[in-house]
Formats: sequence, structure tokens, C-alpha cells
Amino acid sequence: MMQWIAMLTMLIDHIGAVFFPYMMELRIIGRIAFPIYAFAVYIGYQHTRNVQKYIWRLFWIAVMSQVPFMAAFNHISLNVVWTLWSALLVLLVLDKLPSKLLGIPIVIGAGIVMEWTHMDYGMYGLLLVLLFRYFKGMGLVMAHVILNVLYMLVYYSSLQMYSALATTGIVIAQYYQAGFRLKGPRWIWRYFYPVHLAIIAVIRWI
Repeated sequence: MMQWIAMLTMLIDHIGAVFFPYMMELRIIGRIAFPIYAFAVYIGYQHTRNVQKYIWRLFWIAVMSQVPFMAAFNHISLNVVWTLWSALLVLLVLDKLPSKLLGIPIVIGAGIVMEWTHMDYGMYGLLLVLLFRYFKGMGLVMAHVILNVLYMLVYYSSLQMYSALATTGIVIAQYYQAGFRLKGPRWIWRYFYPVHLAIIAVIRWI
């Protein structure tokens, strides 16, 4: 059910951000979504049969989502799929490096580019995806909490702290199940993001 939870909480978050910006409860619920998507990208990278197709699929979803994203939120920046796509590329590069130490400047450089291009979640999003690569169990939850504390210190916002609840849920799900499997039509999972943004944009501009 994780993918359905991610889509529903993201929808609630975006409705709150666009139409009810003072209802923090909606934004708090929305913090559940991104860690699930970050986890899904990492798991997808680990298990995909064709990583090139996976990269291109995310790329085109990011392209399709860009105009609806800007129209829905009425600002110019790159949508979150670009963040997930960039994290996917970093994962691929890290696996091809001859030394793990070389990954440090790669991650820092990629994070700076993501911040400079104003990708949604930026370096935070990249680091969260990488946490799923390097940590497991309660260590993952603690690492996510530390990342959220750093985010709070940099951006002076405590809202992101609630996202650790999603990571806790993922850890519990991994403990009781063999793994993460996508259920239901794949096209819903892939295209819900641009479609729901387009609908929000139309309602907003009407």
C-alpha cells in the first residue's frame, strides 16, 4: 500500500500548498510522500532489468510535469521528479567508481547543481535517496532524523521533521515483508504526478 499512501499524501500536500496554505496539518500529512518516492527510486534502481530505460522514463515524466508544476505552484523551479532523476544518475555513477572516496565530490557536486537549479527538495532529496542505500533498520531512521535536523538549521523550518515517520513505516514494512513490490496499474504510479498537477493548475487558474 505504500505507493497509494505516497500518492494520497502528496495530493493532500499539494492541495494544502495551493489552496489552503495556512492549514499546516495538510502540509504535515504531505511530508509522508517524499521519503516513499525516494525509497521507491532506490529500490527501482536496485531491481530494474534495464537501468537506461528507467532513467529515460523518469526523465520524460520530469519533462511532462514541468509546465503543470510551475502552473500549479505559480513559481519557476524544477519539479521533484528532476530531483529523483538526478539521484538515480548519482546512484549509477557511484556504482561505476573505482573508489568509494571518489563518490564524496560526486555527491557534493551533484547536490550543489541541484540547489543551484532550484530542484524541489534539492540536495536534501539526493541525500535522502542515498540514506536508503547506506543505512538499514533503525540506523536509517536515525540518519533521516539527523538529516532533518540539518535541514531545519539551514532552512529554519521544522516541518520536514515529520517525514521521518514515513521512513519509520518503511523500516517496519521491510521487517515484516520480503520486500517492496508495486501493486496495481503501473501507469497510475508513473503518471499520477503530472496529471494531478495539471488538474490543480486548471482549478487554480479558473
